[in-house]
Amino acid sequence: MRNLTNISEISGFIWGIADSVLRGAYKRNEYQKVILPFTVLKRFDSVLEYSKKDVVDTYEANKDKIEFIDPILNAKAVDENGEELGFYNYSRFDFKTLLQDPDNIEENIKFYIESFSKNVKDILENFDIEKQIAKLSKANNLYLLIKKFNETNLGLSPKNISNHDMGTIFEELIRKFSETSNEEAGEHFTPRDVVKLMTELLFVGEEQTSGSIKLVYDPACGTGGMLTSCKEFITKSNPDMDVVLYGQEINDEIYAICKADMLMKGEEADYIKGPSSTLSDDQLSSNKFDYMISNPPYGRDWEQDKEIVTKEAEEDGFDGRFGAGLPRKSDGQLLFIQHMISKMKDNGKSRIAVITNGSPLFTGDAGSGESNIRKWIFENDYLEALIALPDQLFFNTGIGTYVWVLTNEKTPQREGKVQLIDAREEYTGMRKSLGSKRHTITNESIDKIIDTYKDFSEGDNVKIFYNEDFGYTKITVERPMQLNYQVTPERLENLYSYSAFKKLAESKSKDLETKIAEEEKGKKQQEAIKEALLTIGDDLYTDWDTFETKVKQALNQFDLKPAFIKNVIEKLSEHDDTAEYVTDKKGKPKADSNLRDTEKIPLVQNIDDYFEDEVLKYYSDAWFEDKKNKIGYEINFTQYFYVYEQPRPLEEIEADINKVTAEIQELLK
Repeated sequence: MRNLTNISEISGFIWGIADSVLRGAYKRNEYQKVILPFTVLKRFDSVLEYSKKDVVDTYEANKDKIEFIDPILNAKAVDENGEELGFYNYSRFDFKTLLQDPDNIEENIKFYIESFSKNVKDILENFDIEKQIAKLSKANNLYLLIKKFNETNLGLSPKNISNHDMGTIFEELIRKFSETSNEEAGEHFTPRDVVKLMTELLFVGEEQTSGSIKLVYDPACGTGGMLTSCKEFITKSNPDMDVVLYGQEINDEIYAICKADMLMKGEEADYIKGPSSTLSDDQLSSNKFDYMISNPPYGRDWEQDKEIVTKEAEEDGFDGRFGAGLPRKSDGQLLFIQHMISKMKDNGKSRIAVITNGSPLFTGDAGSGESNIRKWIFENDYLEALIALPDQLFFNTGIGTYVWVLTNEKTPQREGKVQLIDAREEYTGMRKSLGSKRHTITNESIDKIIDTYKDFSEGDNVKIFYNEDFGYTKITVERPMQLNYQVTPERLENLYSYSAFKKLAESKSKDLETKIAEEEKGKKQQEAIKEALLTIGDDLYTDWDTFETKVKQALNQFDLKPAFIKNVIEKLSEHDDTAEYVTDKKGKPKADSNLRDTEKIPLVQNIDDYFEDEVLKYYSDAWFEDKKNKIGYEINFTQYFYVYEQPRPLEEIEADINKVTAEIQELLK
């Protein structure tokens, strides 16, 4: 039987193991709790196979002589090129020999796991593998599972499957499990075509100097695909470059896979932190990085981080990570962007490529947390480019996405400017959909987008703006209160929309009889107030003071507060352009909240000139107060690339309607 070496075949084979062995003992959405750790375990077992005997012999010869044997065993655990693997297992067991003692397989596999180096044991602990072993043993499935993983055609050794391809297999398995358990979109990994585009955008124009060290970071690293892509890109152009990868992941199982993948690739696995939230538990708080790349979760509630994040924002301000502002609790994408910007080098260049949905571009009005964060980004000239991607690129969602390219050191021609690239049509349909992923960005499209980015000139799909073009001043336009007043049955019904009047007939008593009595008493008082107001008559008044005197006289018997009287008058009023202005004690017109409006005035435009041309022309007595003005920033991407399409002629539309109507009538016959 031939060894499986095709990625899809291997992932399909492993998925088949789950379906054939775990059905009954586990629900389908629980398969990953077993399959992911055992796939990692099988990969470790295959990688260690070459030097297994030397490690075991060395351990047996020295275990009673040397207390700190770890360095010796690490030196013995090597690949076929003699390179140290960075981990070992000193047990005589492996996936093959475990099957030779079926009666003691649970004890033996526990000893086998315990015999790994500490870095591997930490990974397996995050899978909670011992709990799964006990459950499998109890269901009499443990032996069968290991036997299936030991099938001769499942070749997970480095000879058959490269570390890169093994990472792809992990991602494919996670995708299948995510579909089964209805995981949220983009939960753990990003499609390879998107990663490739983001990686190339990150390194556009970057010269890599031999012998230097570059630090790459992903604050929501998932299985580590983006980090690996960055290293491959750098080392391909400069093999002598030393690239160090850092990341943090919140999901324990995905964190374990990422760390295992890094360990098998010879990376410093301890630089992958977790499992914990980057927002509330930054485990790389003192680190700065040359390059950052990430696909933070879309629209995820950050309630679990709220207390710590809010405290940091309030106490540390701009000395912390979140000084610019806090977005609404339902979406933390802008928190991740702030976090990544805080990781830029203080004395040196840093670049960021981060993908989000459309929400961070425009959600939040002037003065909101989202707008203030955007304001801070633009005022500090961090945003270099924004690229709109096609929809249906991700496995679990069809939403449109955007790549942000940010840096703290722009080239002279880009200073103070932002390049918008509309790449929404740069895709090819897939012959077979993978979940919600029906589109892919081809290498040709990636090259086209990169060339467009480099060219930095405007065209049909490219716009270049100054930072200020995205900003606006939001002013509050006030108009004077002009009311007429009248007591009519219709206007009296408006009193029930005034909370204090409505509460007259409500009771908080828990005693039913008392409650009914108090409510009846309140209703009688409401009717009495209405009857008293009717004594004013139904004359129409246009002066507040005159009508106020009438109302006070009518309601004098009820001992009501001035605020109650004021609200009664307002409920009996309607706007009237011919009425007198309602004024305050200083004789200034009061603003009518019902006529209050707002205007967004571009920062590049003079506020007074705009107000005169766009407001006073229509309402000569309107005004605004400077102290209420708010500065906001938003990116209306679709608006910038909107192309007007002539609507179809009415005759053509009418003909279509008649045709459909005739077809319906024919069907009804």
